[in-house]
Amino acid sequence: MRKSFDGLQGLVSSHTDRDPLSGDVFVFLNKSRTLIKLLHWEHGGFVLYYKRLEKGTFVPPSPWEGWTVSWPELVLMVEGIKVERSRQSPRYVHGR
Repeated sequence: MRKSFDGLQGLVSSHTDRDPLSGDVFVFLNKSRTLIKLLHWEHGGFVLYYKRLEKGTFVPPSPWEGWTVSWPELVLMVEGIKVERSRQSPRYVHGR
């Protein structure tokens, strides 16, 4: 977890088919899952969020669907909330 902006951007570019400048949030966990870094491009530059747990571990959502995590799943993971079972209700879609 020694990498910063440029190193993490390089990992995204070389190990995925994604563009680090896309505005997506890229999640990095250390092996013991006690450290998390979130790399995000905002207008004008990268933002790096870093959190270290004093107790416990980060639990990624299960299953990792193609290594894609929704925003609510990411928030729950960072906050340490593990959802055993959930169901999302259908929402209104304009024009249907």
